[in-house]
Amino acid sequence: MPPPTVPAHTAASGKLVFEAPPGWLVQSPQTGMRVAQYELPRAEGDSENASLVVYYFGPGQGGSVEANLKRWMHQMEQPDGRPSEERARIEKMTVNGLNVTLLDLTGTYRAEIMPGHGARYHKPSFRMRAGVIETPRGPYFVKLVGPERTVNRWDEAFMAFIRSMRFQ
Repeated sequence: MPPPTVPAHTAASGKLVFEAPPGWLVQSPQTGMRVAQYELPRAEGDSENASLVVYYFGPGQGGSVEANLKRWMHQMEQPDGRPSEERARIEKMTVNGLNVTLLDLTGTYRAEIMPGHGARYHKPSFRMRAGVIETPRGPYFVKLVGPERTVNRWDEAFMAFIRSMRFQ
């Protein structure tokens, strides 16, 4: 059975659609800014699953590609104290006519648990795959975070997910 095509968000002039890879568990988005949310089952030996969320804040909202890359990089600390910018891998591509910028980074995940709350995660040996998908209705944001082995396990599926994105 082919994976489902999931309409992420309908806008006046179109919508972003993509295919959820087999094995990803669909969750109900926790907020209105989340247009899709998945749980990616953990790899053997990891203590938790990974999480992937697709965000859309509205036309022209959510910040620039560069601002988001910088914010995401600051959510990861490096064990040797070096800046995450030195370890980050950034890839730009075109997917079905859409400009996509992807970040790949490992380290200790230190994002705020709730924006503006102040309390932060402390999750060593994590990996983040995040990206900005530029559409005619504004940017969509994808963020995959989880234990490094688990994210490694789902790396090919993540790239297939990104390559499936199209604006209709």
